[in-house]
Amino acid sequence: MHTQEQVLESDLGSVDSAEEAVLKEAGYLGFDEDDLHRIGMALRECLVNAVVHGNRYNRRKKVYLKVVRTPDCLSITIGDEGDGFDPGAVPDPLEGDNLLRGSGRGVMLMQAFMDEFQVSQRSPQGTEVRMVKCKARAE
Repeated sequence: MHTQEQVLESDLGSVDSAEEAVLKEAGYLGFDEDDLHRIGMALRECLVNAVVHGNRYNRRKKVYLKVVRTPDCLSITIGDEGDGFDPGAVPDPLEGDNLLRGSGRGVMLMQAFMDEFQVSQRSPQGTEVRMVKCKARAE
């Protein structure tokens, strides 16, 4: 098992370096190009949400990234210091007028692209998202 932790600034510039580091870990597991793309998209959505919606670009607040690589799975945990988040309160991006909105699909993408997706309250404040992607097992 290999664990990597980073404390990121609440700006979009930190998203690129974090994505590069996580995809490097995913590459060690041998994920194919499609899975690497899915992991990258889910990670980017989650990090951007932490910076924009969680910390609201507040430079005094940080984003916390933890990546755990086991022989079969990659676990990514992202935490922010925002006011909290209820995934049940997000409007369904596939309903009516929401189809035309330019945002609001991040949670749906993360759930679709990763094998596990969990949202919890971060102590003492904020939101923590845990996503897991495992290598496909031979049938």
